[in-house]
Amino acid sequence: MNTKYIFVTGGVVSSLGKGIISASIGKLLLARGYKVTIQKFDPYINIDPGTLNPYEHGECYVTDDGMETDLDLGHYERFTGIHTTRNNSITTGRIYKTVIDRERHGDYLGKTIQVVPHITDEIKHRMLREDAEEQLDFVITEVGGTIGDIESAPFMEAIRQLRWQLGRDAVCVHLTYVPYLKAADELKTKPTQHSVKELQSMGIQPDILVLRTERHLDDGLRMKVASFCNVDLECVVQSEDMPSIYEVPVSMQRQGLDAAILRKIGIPVGETPAMKSWHDFLAKQRQASREVHIALVGKYDLQDAYKSIRESLNLAGIYNDVKTKMHFLNSEDITPENVGSKLEGMAGILICPGFGQRGIEGKIIAAEYTRSRDIPTFGICLGMQMMVIEFARNVLKHGDAHSTEMNPNTQHPVIDLMEEQKTITGMGGTMRLGAYECALQENSKVRAIYGKSHIQERHRHRYEFNNTYLDEYEHHGMRCVGRNPNNDLVEIVEIPTLRWYIGTQFHPEYASTVLHPHPLFMDFIKTCIDGTAQA
Repeated sequence: MNTKYIFVTGGVVSSLGKGIISASIGKLLLARGYKVTIQKFDPYINIDPGTLNPYEHGECYVTDDGMETDLDLGHYERFTGIHTTRNNSITTGRIYKTVIDRERHGDYLGKTIQVVPHITDEIKHRMLREDAEEQLDFVITEVGGTIGDIESAPFMEAIRQLRWQLGRDAVCVHLTYVPYLKAADELKTKPTQHSVKELQSMGIQPDILVLRTERHLDDGLRMKVASFCNVDLECVVQSEDMPSIYEVPVSMQRQGLDAAILRKIGIPVGETPAMKSWHDFLAKQRQASREVHIALVGKYDLQDAYKSIRESLNLAGIYNDVKTKMHFLNSEDITPENVGSKLEGMAGILICPGFGQRGIEGKIIAAEYTRSRDIPTFGICLGMQMMVIEFARNVLKHGDAHSTEMNPNTQHPVIDLMEEQKTITGMGGTMRLGAYECALQENSKVRAIYGKSHIQERHRHRYEFNNTYLDEYEHHGMRCVGRNPNNDLVEIVEIPTLRWYIGTQFHPEYASTVLHPHPLFMDFIKTCIDGTAQA
């Protein structure tokens, strides 16, 4: 069949969960046997979110092919198992840069370059994935922001044009908010009506409405929305607050969201897929009663800043039959005097990734405390580097050991720039990004965890373990058990005499999905549980 296109937009307020709805639609269509991809179009002018502060935009997610993207791509991959690429994340900045580069090259033959048609044509080109070689049944396109935002207008115009071009091969799913007014004891549909009216003023009639709500909506209210917004009643679906985001696909399937999409496009609905593996996962989640307490030591006190790490720990807990309770500890507040009290009751700690000087010493103090007391410790990217620095200072006795990122003049740069990075001056997209090979040392803990000798994991960093010190580390008990087979860069360190003390230069959290949790997170949580049981 021809490729079908689903456009997901949002109105009333931001942060309604368009990414979760898009991922849920993708999951439901995959369960029906269709080949699907999901892409995110963000209206901001940054080329990508790689240079954005996590407080501004949450976590920066990285694809296998090295694209820094919006965190919603993490939702897409965790829900569906699809491997996204740079083609799945587009920003206004990338669109304009492409058009301007072509203008400078003379490709437009002297024409006046305008938002319509040149910018909108480029948006349509990307939405249709005309450069992609894969044969897809469905392309789901989520547009960031809220209807009415001035920066999203070109995207809406592109969708309007595509709806006319594609006919029944395209549907628009619009997500809105239905607020509850406590004083009146009423749910209000007026914001939804205004949001749809705004969309209609742009020439787009939504086919399906997903109503985000904190309270159950009865059929009367749904009928009112359907009547005022020119949408079939069966196409008005509610997205209530759920105990877990992973309940959303099941809720959407129960209400027939995927069936409504197929009917609108003109595809026979057929039988509803059972999704047994997904339901088995949800059953484990509901049955988990024990808790394991994990400290996240980082500097960004924002849940979305470490989204993939939090979800990876959560998933690993579920598959180990426990609830993972995460406690964020701001590394700026950690001192030698209070580290013990702050980590009291923690079964293990994860030292988070990041950039820059702020909060570094607190991470080093935490690493020393857990290493010297054999508390399970997982360091990711910068977290691993802090474990390496701590070991150099307190075991190798190099008191000023540091990373040249924080102290360019250190006499013991145990973490240093890669040679090829020393001539790079720009920031955006210039780090070591994407999936790289890693060979695992025989008889190492990580080799036993992975169950294989070679792995491939995603990176996002500029500084590396300095191999000048490699023999010294190995001699004193910190083994460099994972290395890149092409350039011998150290990817994983561990201390085998401790229960679980492992640092990875890469980001394993990017590869953890609902049906396939990452083995490192699985083993880390298992060790933490076992230690709690022994205590």
